[in-house]
Amino acid sequence: MPVPDQRDPDLTLRSLTGWLEGRLPGARIPMLETPTTSGFSSETLLFDVAWTGPGKDGPHEHELTEHREPCVARVAPSRYQVFPEPRFEEQYRLMRILDERTDIPVPPIRWYEPSPEPLGAPFFVMGRVEGRVPTDMPPYHMDGWVTEVPPAERAAMWWSTLEILARVHRLDPEELGLGFLDQPKWGAPGLEQRLAYYEHYLHWAYDGPQETALKALAWLKENRPEEPGPPRLLWGDARIGNVIFREGVPAAVLDWENAVLGAPEEDLAWFMFLDRHHSEGVGAERLDGFPPYGETVERYEAMLGRPVRNLEYYEILSGFKFSVIMARIGQAMIDFGWIEPDNAFPYDNNASRLLATILEGDRT
Repeated sequence: MPVPDQRDPDLTLRSLTGWLEGRLPGARIPMLETPTTSGFSSETLLFDVAWTGPGKDGPHEHELTEHREPCVARVAPSRYQVFPEPRFEEQYRLMRILDERTDIPVPPIRWYEPSPEPLGAPFFVMGRVEGRVPTDMPPYHMDGWVTEVPPAERAAMWWSTLEILARVHRLDPEELGLGFLDQPKWGAPGLEQRLAYYEHYLHWAYDGPQETALKALAWLKENRPEEPGPPRLLWGDARIGNVIFREGVPAAVLDWENAVLGAPEEDLAWFMFLDRHHSEGVGAERLDGFPPYGETVERYEAMLGRPVRNLEYYEILSGFKFSVIMARIGQAMIDFGWIEPDNAFPYDNNASRLLATILEGDRT
């Protein structure tokens, strides 16, 4: 959801240019786009970097050449927090590891700045990847370019993202040194951590009634299954709305701020729940071409090399997590004066209503 942005473009250009000159002497920014609105989780700045330096390859590699690279700066949230503890530096560290040491297609990671001095909050810079991203507003099953492409391209988008998800889950977190994603203050990796964290998040997000979310939390605690096998890397926000596509093929996967360690089923359930929310949850028909969820599970099992476990549990967990996030967004809407303090939106919205439906037994 967009929020008003007050960033001064001229001041941003000067500050970012000065910062870049310390990394690329003589760097210039011939193009900068500052958003008129920005998301709650982080702010995105689009810009081009130009500099003069040696050629990259060939017989003229030692001659000075003009270079220009399209870039993106992701700036940590400074106006309003959706999550109790933004894990911005961890997102940067993970994306750099994925970029340099795996075949997961993330944008090329350039630099990280921990100080808030240049842009008002820490930020990192990555290469800009061209392509199209399915929209959340409006949900892609209702409007936008996804409604206009052939069903075969939608199927390709779905299956190719699922393949990347399985590749993420086959990575060895220990070998890649991903221990920094562990959150031991909330318990052991996996469900113990997730339930403790989101219970804390629930009470932090919104000081009001939360009947459906609390009912789901009680069910999740009572029915928590074992998670055999070592914890794997989880994307944390696995969905096609976080993928840059080119003709049905992922050019880059984005938004790793919620990456954690746990069971792959948690990511798979979220992947399907968010799609269900963007169709059934908003009263829209699911577009032709998107494969059935049952077929999705079967193919994912073949990709992962084992049956999935307790998927219904993780579907309820997905609905619970998304309901908590929507409660926080509802609180933000109250704080910004967009809705009245007694408005039911924080606890009665599309996510909470879909969660209630699932709790009643209508599982995927």
